[in-house]
Amino acid sequence: MKLSILDQSRIKEDGGAIEALQETVRLAELADRLGYTRFWVSEHHSGSLAHSSPELLMGNLAARTSRIRIGSGGVMLPHYSAYKVAENARLLEALHPGRIDLGIGRAPGGMPASKRALQEYKVMPEDWYDRQIRDLLHYLNIRIEEKHRFGDLIAMPDINTAPSVWLLGGSAGSAGLAAYHGIGFAYAQFIRGEKDAAVLDMYRKSYRNNGQNPQMMVSLFLFCAETTEAAEALAKSHEVASLLQEQGRPVKGMLRPETAADYKLSPYEKERLEDNRPTMVIGTAAEVLQQLEELEDYYSAEVEFMLTSPVYEEKARQDGFRLLMEAYNRRSYSV
Repeated sequence: MKLSILDQSRIKEDGGAIEALQETVRLAELADRLGYTRFWVSEHHSGSLAHSSPELLMGNLAARTSRIRIGSGGVMLPHYSAYKVAENARLLEALHPGRIDLGIGRAPGGMPASKRALQEYKVMPEDWYDRQIRDLLHYLNIRIEEKHRFGDLIAMPDINTAPSVWLLGGSAGSAGLAAYHGIGFAYAQFIRGEKDAAVLDMYRKSYRNNGQNPQMMVSLFLFCAETTEAAEALAKSHEVASLLQEQGRPVKGMLRPETAADYKLSPYEKERLEDNRPTMVIGTAAEVLQQLEELEDYYSAEVEFMLTSPVYEEKARQDGFRLLMEAYNRRSYSV
């Protein structure tokens, strides 16, 4: 089992983007010291999240850390040219060889207006996403296509190494696409809302070997504290905010703990929160590790867990990751 971190630079209801970005940088530095495998940042064109350009943030984070892999979780490929995405990734790889992950996806990453603005004047055929992945791997020299339509065009800088490419998704279709192209697959259980062993099983069985073994990752929300009760309290801010968003009610970033504590849940809302429990792991570090071990057994494979912790207070968020890694090291997992 490996442990990694996804940070979305969430803005607090009484905070701003600069504070959120500074907290992301500090968390990456902590993750580097603690021994986490990867630190990924996301692409979201939304007012409640602090940035929409993972590649730019990755450069800063890689320069501020020394060991941990830095990646995108992910770049929303349909918005962009595969050639330009390859050039960005290659530049990062050239500056920080062996430490760059390129996670790609096709979700809009924002409201319909932002998607329209990003794809203005673009007309894409139905199979364009698959074509883009092929192009991306070609430009990165991971899988060369003979007689490519752009000939011998090279994505600069021309280097001998390549970032690790991962496809993000929450369906069997995405798993099959990742398997066909022989790249890593990150299952978004924290978005999909349910565990589904069939998805990862399909990926394993369909994997097209390109000299590397299949790599599987499961993404979850993490709420970890010294006690179970404290962890549940940390989770409530996220849970109440999710309920409000689901109901179409305005939410200005992460809710203050007292705001969430004052919210009175209806019987239906309590059921909805229970339905969302598969998206998260909650408890003490020992309890969280037990939940992750059970998930690994369920998926019947060695799985890496990508954890994101939308906890309001920075210290509590950092403490959760620290407690978890300390418990992880005591159990002598392989990193």
